[in-house]
Amino acid sequence: MDQNHPVRRGFLSKLLGAGAIAAAAGAAQAQAPTLASRANAGGLYGLSQARAGRRKRISSFDRTGGNNDRIKVNAGQTATIAEIDGAGSIRHIWMTIADNEPDYLRRLVLRMYWDGESQPSVESPIGDFFGVGHARAAHYSSMPLNMVTGGSPLNENQAAMNCFFPMPFTRHARITLTNDGEKPAHAVYSYVDYEAYDRLPENELSFHAQWLRVNPTKPSVNLSDASLDFGKTNDIANLTGSGNYLILDAVGRGHYAGCNLSIDHLNPIKNFGWFGEGDDMIYIDGETQPSLVGTGTEDYFGAAWGYPSGAYSMPYHGISLAGPTTGPEAYSGKWTMYRYHIEDPVMFQKSIRVTIEAGHANVHANDYSSTAYWYQTEPHKTFAPILPVAQRLPRSRADSLREFWKTR
Repeated sequence: MDQNHPVRRGFLSKLLGAGAIAAAAGAAQAQAPTLASRANAGGLYGLSQARAGRRKRISSFDRTGGNNDRIKVNAGQTATIAEIDGAGSIRHIWMTIADNEPDYLRRLVLRMYWDGESQPSVESPIGDFFGVGHARAAHYSSMPLNMVTGGSPLNENQAAMNCFFPMPFTRHARITLTNDGEKPAHAVYSYVDYEAYDRLPENELSFHAQWLRVNPTKPSVNLSDASLDFGKTNDIANLTGSGNYLILDAVGRGHYAGCNLSIDHLNPIKNFGWFGEGDDMIYIDGETQPSLVGTGTEDYFGAAWGYPSGAYSMPYHGISLAGPTTGPEAYSGKWTMYRYHIEDPVMFQKSIRVTIEAGHANVHANDYSSTAYWYQTEPHKTFAPILPVAQRLPRSRADSLREFWKTR
C-alpha cells in the first residue's frame, strides 16, 4: 500500500509524526527516478517511466559525411570498435561484416574490457558470440541475441548481428575486434548504443562471455564396437560428472545467464544417430556433487524427444543452426542450440561450474564448442588463452560425414 493512502498515512503519522512523514514523502519524490529504478531495467515494464542517464552511440559512420560507413580490419590487426569514458551501460550492439575469407566468423575475435582491465571480460569468435557456431550465419531470434539473414546473404554467409545484453561499467569500456585471418575484413559496420550516467547504480555486476571448444570430446567408451548399442550405452553410469564438457568455470559472486552450445556430431551410437541424452550438471559454490542436474541435452535447451522441429527460435531457448532430422544422416553435421537464463538466472556466491555430458555418460567423441554468458563481481578468473585460429576453424562437411559414418 502506498504511504500516501489515507489509512497508511494515518498509521505512519501516529508512529512517526507528521513532520517525519512529510520528509519521507519529499525524499521519495526527490529520488525518483533513480538509476536503480524500474525505468532503467529496460523492456516494456519500465518504458513509460522517466529515465535517468543520457543516450549515446559510437558507430562506424563515415566521418567525412560520405557513405563509407565502415572500417577495414587487416589481417593481424586489432581494431577498436568503441571506447567509452565515464560510467554507463551498453544496451545494444549491432554489427555486420563483409569478409571474403572462409570461416571469418571464427577468425574474427570480439573482446570487451571494463574499467581499465588488462584481460578481457568478453572473448569469443564473433559468430559464436552472436549465437551461431561453426563459422556459420543463420536467421534466428532470441531475447538477448539474434542474426538476420536470408537469400543471397545466407549463401554468402553474411548477417546482421544484434546483442541486447546490458553491459554496465563504472569508468571505462573498450570493445575490440581482432582479425586472426589471412585476408582483410574489408567492411566492418557497427553500432554501440549505450547510456551514460553520472554514477553507476549499486549492485551492478559486470557482463562476461567466454568461448570454449573441445574437438573431439574424450569418449567414455569406444563406439567403434558395434555391440555397444543404445541399450548398452544407456546402462553406463556417470554419477560425478567426470569427463563432462565444461561450459563455464567462474569464481566470484554473480549469476549465470545462459549459453549457446555447438555440436558437430562425429561419433554416433550404432543404429542410433541422436547426439543428445547428455545431462547438464551445474556445481555451485564449490560443490563436489552438482545441485542442478538435468535429464538430457534437448531438455536443458527447452525441447524434447530429440530435436524433431529442426531449427526454431524462442525468446529464451531454441536451435539457431540445425542439421538433418530425418533420413540416414539424421542428426549428423553441425548444430547450435541456446538456453538463456533471463527469467531464471543461476546465482552463485563464490563460484560456479556449468557442465554437460557429451551424450549419455559422455559416450560420444564429438566436436563441442560453446559461448557462456554471465554477470559477476570483479576481478574475474583470468581466461585461458583462446585457441589459435587453426584450432578454432570448423571441420569440413566431408570430414564430418566421414567420421559420422564410421560408427553409424
